[in-house]
Amino acid sequence: MKVLIVFGIVLVPVLMLIVDRFWYVGRLVFNGAAYVAFVTFGFITASAIHTILRDHEVFMTSIHGIFLNPWFLVTGAYIGWYTLFRVLVATTTEGNLHRKST
Repeated sequence: MKVLIVFGIVLVPVLMLIVDRFWYVGRLVFNGAAYVAFVTFGFITASAIHTILRDHEVFMTSIHGIFLNPWFLVTGAYIGWYTLFRVLVATTTEGNLHRKST
């Protein structure tokens, strides 16, 4: 299972980069999905923290119940992939800019 996770972490952003290069709407789709993922992730996190503070729960393990929320996990995974994708975009763009200036 860990091998599958590593392959997912490496391959999905690379596939996103390929889609971005060959399908001009790809970046718009990826950016829109990232916006929705960030908003959803933030809402789930904020509401979980609010519930803990409201109920005066003092145990640090209470917040870990958030990991049982599948939407939290899915949006967190996409945010990770999207961040790696943007690093790849920046890296390939910077490489092209450097070659043009010399």
